[in-house]
Amino acid sequence: MRACLPPPARLVTQSNPPASTPLTYRDAGVDIDAGNAVVERIKPLVKRSFRPEVMGGLGGFGALFDLSNKYAEPVLVSGTDGVGTKLKLAQQLGRHDTIGIDLVGMCVNDVLVQGAEPLFFLDYFATGKLDVDTAVAVVGGIARGCELCGCALIGGETAEMPDMYAPGDYDLAGFTVGAVEKADLLDGSAVGEGDVLIGLASSGAHSNGYSLIRRIYDRAGRPGTLDLGGVSLEDALMAPTTLYVRPVLELLRGHGAGHGKPIHAMAHITGGGLTENIIRVIPEGLGLDIDARAWPLPPLFRWLQTEGAVADSEMWRTFNCGIGFVLIAARQGVAALEASLDAAGIGHWQIGEVVPAGTGQRVRIG
Repeated sequence: MRACLPPPARLVTQSNPPASTPLTYRDAGVDIDAGNAVVERIKPLVKRSFRPEVMGGLGGFGALFDLSNKYAEPVLVSGTDGVGTKLKLAQQLGRHDTIGIDLVGMCVNDVLVQGAEPLFFLDYFATGKLDVDTAVAVVGGIARGCELCGCALIGGETAEMPDMYAPGDYDLAGFTVGAVEKADLLDGSAVGEGDVLIGLASSGAHSNGYSLIRRIYDRAGRPGTLDLGGVSLEDALMAPTTLYVRPVLELLRGHGAGHGKPIHAMAHITGGGLTENIIRVIPEGLGLDIDARAWPLPPLFRWLQTEGAVADSEMWRTFNCGIGFVLIAARQGVAALEASLDAAGIGHWQIGEVVPAGTGQRVRIG
């Protein structure tokens, strides 16, 4: 775990030392000792995320996970993602401790859509010159995100690649594997006309739309201390992605999902916003009628829309607008689901319903 990749090949030029001069890997820009220091410092953080199924410890060439005693007929569900240009904002503001939670959230919330419990996670951290404190903060956030959703961080890679990144820059990617019993797999086939959309509150923009967010933020003069309902703009922009795993898995265990059960499908509101994500789990011939007045637009999104003069249609297609995850449920099961969400302290609203597709757009928001 967390080996360093070699630097890219470079042409020898006149400015290079003569061939007789001894060179080391550190001379080429890769500090193995720094990589080892990162590993040692993150070990206790990573270990807190382990589950009983994890076999062995850190440092092997492959990570082992024993699935044999947990599922009768398991279906594995995998997902991979990054955090987009929210990374640029994290680097600009020097806030590295929660961006790892965003990375975990983008992956585990995706596999959760099909009813899968995220089992384990692997990360990839790449930079031009390894800064130990920054790397530990980032990977520590990843470990914390895994711990919060019961997903084991069992492997990863730290790549130091000189000349590939500007000073202070780094990149992140993540990969997760979840499992669900075959009989409980959610594929959207149970969705029918009249089903209700229950939107679960987001913590902010999560990790989507940040190319537009950064453009608006820069054009506004980066007013970091601007107050948005008791939260500074910078805090609102960097709020980590909500991890929906534990409460939603609890709903699935308590209420059931699929044909003849309350929850018919689910959707993670990521890139494409409300316009393009929910419809992905809706069968052909059906559409969505979403009432934008059903929930309050959070202050961050109000500021972005006003400051950027962003049209409503662009808002719905770019951002989650306060709804980070959606349950598509049978109408007769909605009251019980909402009672359970209230008990878990999860903000939620009935935001629309499934309707016949009709002609034109399958998704109507108004």
